[in-house]
Amino acid sequence: MHRRLIAPGTLTAALLLAIPASAASYVPGAPGIGDPYYPAYGNGGYDVSHYDLRLKYQPATDELEGTATLLATTTQDLSRFDLDFLLEVDEVRVNGVRAVFATSGEHELEITPRTPLPKGSAVTVVVRYSGVPSSKQAYGFTSWHRTPDGGVGANEPESAWWWFPSNDHPLDKATYDVSVLVPDGSQAISNGTLQSTSSRLGWTRYNWRSNKPQATYLATLAVGRFDLTTGTTESGIPVVNAYSKDLGDNYGAARASVERTGEVADWLAGYFGPYPFNALGGYVPNTNTGYALETQTRPFYSPRQFANGTNVSVVVHELAHQWYGDDVSVAGWKDIWVNEGFARYAQWLWSEHEDEGTAQELADYVYALHPADDPFWTVKPGDPGPENQFDLAVYDRGALALQALRNEIGDADFFAILKGWPTKFAYGNASVADFRAYAEQVSGESLGALFDAWLFQASKPGAPAARASVVPVPPKSWREIAATNSVHEGH
Repeated sequence: MHRRLIAPGTLTAALLLAIPASAASYVPGAPGIGDPYYPAYGNGGYDVSHYDLRLKYQPATDELEGTATLLATTTQDLSRFDLDFLLEVDEVRVNGVRAVFATSGEHELEITPRTPLPKGSAVTVVVRYSGVPSSKQAYGFTSWHRTPDGGVGANEPESAWWWFPSNDHPLDKATYDVSVLVPDGSQAISNGTLQSTSSRLGWTRYNWRSNKPQATYLATLAVGRFDLTTGTTESGIPVVNAYSKDLGDNYGAARASVERTGEVADWLAGYFGPYPFNALGGYVPNTNTGYALETQTRPFYSPRQFANGTNVSVVVHELAHQWYGDDVSVAGWKDIWVNEGFARYAQWLWSEHEDEGTAQELADYVYALHPADDPFWTVKPGDPGPENQFDLAVYDRGALALQALRNEIGDADFFAILKGWPTKFAYGNASVADFRAYAEQVSGESLGALFDAWLFQASKPGAPAARASVVPVPPKSWREIAATNSVHEGH
């Protein structure tokens, strides 16, 4: 961890000089946004509306230089505020004026503007920085993955700290411009639409734009040598997919799976409503990670997802997140079921679509697979705790809860809820409690007991349908899903 050393008394003196007497009551923003799972994640006192990231990256050495410009609005009278960040900072300006800055904790960049910031102020923050992302760790792990020809920023619940300063929590969503300069022959992949490219003096700049609110963990950057494919869905959404040239034996299966992105997205729109963004795609870099991630408009897939052959089911999962997780994001990380249970259930619907087992058959199989004393039932999907946030039960018991809901209220109301939810909370945040309230509103039924049994009790509920007397043989599609254990891997 890099720490900028400040002589004793210097910061205090600077603060006394910077804050006029009338502003003596101004206080620092909180170093966390208030999420009980991750108290240090995000920050208080301001809301970011836009990130402009102008970067230069050298794949051979993993060196990154950047200028991040954040457009924000204060939500309280601020004497100081934090950003979440790990790399070395050279300069910070607030509204054009140099600011005092220091680092603290695992990933806090503390910024003290020359003059305090009243509540409701429009604020521009410029941070100039550099460093080697792969050399940085926080809490004993890294979210920046080196590849043979570059690097990738992708992880959950955090990845931004390694490549840009941010208010790193889904509650603070923003739009993005990501401009990346890389050596000729390399490409830079990010979210949204590719606005333009330009080349000179041996370097090429890629300019990407995400024009809808996006959580920080959903922002991604990948630099390497890729094969790119482009197209358009039947509904008119442009598609850009990217595959590392050195995927080896996984290349064919990866491409055969991800190239069905447009088809899958159009199919999902039948259940979830119109696709909520103006770009689509996926990318498969040559990483040694084991998970996939719903990075907004352009999901990240590790090569291991395709080690056993084509895996369209994982594409279904990550694209379902574009509605459940990206368009509507969690209000807090305890609400992860509203992401993962629904994405898993989309895989079950796809299995039904492919005639490889209905959602009810899969629910019966999963239910029977885990006896009452299986630790699987001790994980509560509605509030699993940070240690179990990406446990298999959040996915599978989470999907079982949806099948139980479907059986309770009937198909008409169930599918009306699936389609209505992304519209009701579009581009915002919502909780498990919000979903229950919405389901009760649409169905006209009291669902407290059902939600409690399936999401909040550490015990096996009654079967969502007639219980099978023996464990049935799983359909082929479910064997493939279960073989991956979970499409996410917690940190």
